[in-house]
Amino acid sequence: MSGMMVPEVDVRAVPGGAYLLDVREHDEWQAGHVESAVHIPLGELQRRVGEVPKESTVYVVCRVGGRSANAVAWLNHVGWDAVNVGGGMHSWAAAGLEMVSETGRQPAVI
Repeated sequence: MSGMMVPEVDVRAVPGGAYLLDVREHDEWQAGHVESAVHIPLGELQRRVGEVPKESTVYVVCRVGGRSANAVAWLNHVGWDAVNVGGGMHSWAAAGLEMVSETGRQPAVI
């Protein structure tokens, strides 16, 4: 996928109600994620892509933006409209945006 342009948006510009796809691993997701996000780890995305809607823009997030950029490049290549969330969950947390945890602890980006 090298050489492909990957559209990117600042975390503060992700529209409310947007389809947000989190491609991090299970432990990262459990530690802290956006409540409305959908979790499909990057390694499972090709197999589970049918779960991702094609009728709206897909905003993709990971920890810092690398894995999500790969996911966006691939999704756009196979016909989706996808955008990378710049800086990933690190930027999300730094911006003070809401997160939840599955661990019973304070949400964290790991």
